[in-house]
Parts: sequence; structure tokens; C-alpha cells
Amino acid sequence: MSSVQISKLSLADLPIETPAFARDPNPELAKARLQHPWLAKFSHGYVVHSYRAIRDLLPRDDKLHIAISAVVEIMGATGSPWGNFMRDMMIGMRGPDHVRVRGAVAGFFKPRRVAAQLDRIRSTISDLLDKWAPKGEFDFAEFSAKFPITVMFGLIGGSPADLPRIQQALETQGLSFSMDPSLLPDLEAGLRVMMAFTDELIAARREDGGVRDDLLQALIEAEDSGVLTPREVRELLFFLFGAGYDTSKNQLTLAVSMLLERPDLWERCATDRDYCILAVEEAFRLASPSNVPRVVIDDIEYEGVFIPKGTHLIFLNNLATRDPAVVTDPMTYDPERDQSNRHLAFGRGDHQCLGMHLARLQIEEGLHLIAQRLQNPMLAGEIRWRRFPGVWGIESLPIRFDAAPAAVRSSVTARA
Repeated sequence: MSSVQISKLSLADLPIETPAFARDPNPELAKARLQHPWLAKFSHGYVVHSYRAIRDLLPRDDKLHIAISAVVEIMGATGSPWGNFMRDMMIGMRGPDHVRVRGAVAGFFKPRRVAAQLDRIRSTISDLLDKWAPKGEFDFAEFSAKFPITVMFGLIGGSPADLPRIQQALETQGLSFSMDPSLLPDLEAGLRVMMAFTDELIAARREDGGVRDDLLQALIEAEDSGVLTPREVRELLFFLFGAGYDTSKNQLTLAVSMLLERPDLWERCATDRDYCILAVEEAFRLASPSNVPRVVIDDIEYEGVFIPKGTHLIFLNNLATRDPAVVTDPMTYDPERDQSNRHLAFGRGDHQCLGMHLARLQIEEGLHLIAQRLQNPMLAGEIRWRRFPGVWGIESLPIRFDAAPAAVRSSVTARA
């Protein structure tokens, strides 16, 4: 049986750029599944929405590449400083260059090195809770934005005191894959802020002359040995700060929003550190921040469909395990469910998330300590959602709670 050209298929139009889709993707996904089991259209190409198709296709690095050039073109940024930055990012590299640049920092994100950050993670979240918990009410998304990035500052070797200076630039960069050209001036401004900041960070370390065991030192040594260019060091620092800021804080906020509806599970997260592992993995299954754009670099035939070179695809790996074909009762948050069909939140293939072990440990440990200090939490206002394409999540999650004293901090040792 011959394959059908993807352009000849009758597919649903999936309005992934709309606020309504960001608030609740389920109705539109249900319509799309009725029309085709794994494909839909969107304004700039096609959407792969089924678990099995994403699991099978996403690792095909021989056929697919992250669609940086397509996104830059859609944004009207070809040849601009931000467009060039996007083009040259580590996630836009392939083959030996990708291996070289990723290898310069990969050692810091291995499980053993990540486990060494446990005290930093605990002290960071505890210090934040000391400041925020007495309020009795706050926007959890705002609180969460201070947590993983502070840990990343420590891992890189910077000062968290600089966070207010660069936070808006990081927030804006998280919208890079939203494919909204009106954001380009803000993205360009954010790039200027971050490049000036990384220049100062590198210069201060070189002037200091001290040798430290952190990411900044590793990057400087990689530059001095010729492994990385000066520009790659600057851009990699921006990438790492952005990665440490956006996805982890969004995922923690998503997890808390799910647990607000289950007070019994919130209390269990406070008393049982190991249960937080299940709670966090189930949150990843139900929703995670990143959907993945790819461009087809060599013709693909899959499940009777021919996808030609040059086709722009978006993989909904952040919603893949809502697929009723592989998950029973997918919209029910159940940390003890069968997880045989593992979530795809961290992607697959050569560009699988470098920081996934750090993200898991931060969110698990953060949730455990937060659940102890913020007791009886409830929603205190309207939930506002971020744009869906790119880095999705909750923009505002107002909560109120009973504040427990700092003395309840757990002595439970995290599983590393």
C-alpha cells in the first residue's frame, strides 16, 4: 500500500496559538483525534499529537532537526542579532558541533553531580519559604520563579542578587518559540541584557583569578583550551540561565495546581519524600512546559503518511500522555497509576533535556518542603495561562494557605 502525501490528508486545524487552547487543549485535541489518529494542522505546518507517533518519530535525528530556522523566519528575525543567536544555540546544532558543545557542560548534569546540589536546593527553597510563607497568600507562579534559577546561579557560579536584573530577559526568551513576530523587539532587548550580563560575569571571574568547581569555570577553561569559542561560551551561559529559569518553575507551578484539588495528596507530599517522586512524575505525565518544533530534513514515511523534506512539525510531547489510546482516564491526576507508557516531557533523541535530573530533584525536593510549610492551600483567584507554543505553563496561580513555622523543615534525605 502506497503512502499518502501529508498535504492530501483531511486534518483538523489545531489552534495552538490561541488563549483558549492554552487554557484547555482537551476539546480541540479530542476533535483532532477524531479526524486523524496522530496528525493535525496548524498555521505554519503540522502537529503530531499521539503518544505512539511522538515516541516513534521524535528520536529520528537522522530525519528531523529542531526548527530554529523556520521559527526565526516566522518571527521575521533572519539576520538579526536575536535570529543569529537562535541559529547558533546548542539546541540548533547537529553532529560533531552538538557533541562538542554539549560535552563541555554535560558532566555537571549527570546524576552524581546533580545529587551534590541537594543542600543548595534545600537551603534555597527554605530561605524563600522563610520570606514568603508568613504572607499567608501569594501568587505561586511568582514565588516559583525565584527557586530553580537561584539554584542555577549557584551551579554556574553567579550571584542570585543579579536575578532581578535579568529576570525579564529570561521570561521573554521563554516566548522564543511562540511564533509571534510582535515579540521580536522584546526578544532583541532581552538578548542585549543577557549578553552584557554574561560578559560581565566572565570578566569578573577572570579578574578574580580563582579556580572554582562550577559551570562558569568549566566554560572559561573550555574557551581557553579551544573547545569553545568566546561567543559559544556567552550564548551557552544565556541558554543555561534560561533553561534553569523557565521550564522547572513552570513545571513546579503545574504540579502544585494539580495538587490543590487533592488535599490528601498534598499532606502526603509533606510527610513522605518518596511519594513526591510519584507526584512529580504524574504531573509531568499530565502536563509539562515544552512542545517541540522540528523540521523534516529527509523524507519520512510513517504509518502510511509521506512527510516530505522541509515540512514543519510540532510535537506535543507535553500532552502526549493525555492520549486515551495509551492512558486510562488520562485527565485524572493519580500518582499511583501505572506509568508503563512513560511521559515524554524531556524529549527523546540527541536533544533530550540536558538538565532533566536536576529538574526532577529540584521539583521533588521543592514540593516536599513547600507542602510542609504551606498547609491547607487553596486557589485564591483566577488561573492565567502562558501561550502554548514554546514554553507553556501557568502565568499566575494565586493561593492562600495556613503558614507553618520554619521548625517543621524535614530531615528526610532525598533520593538522589
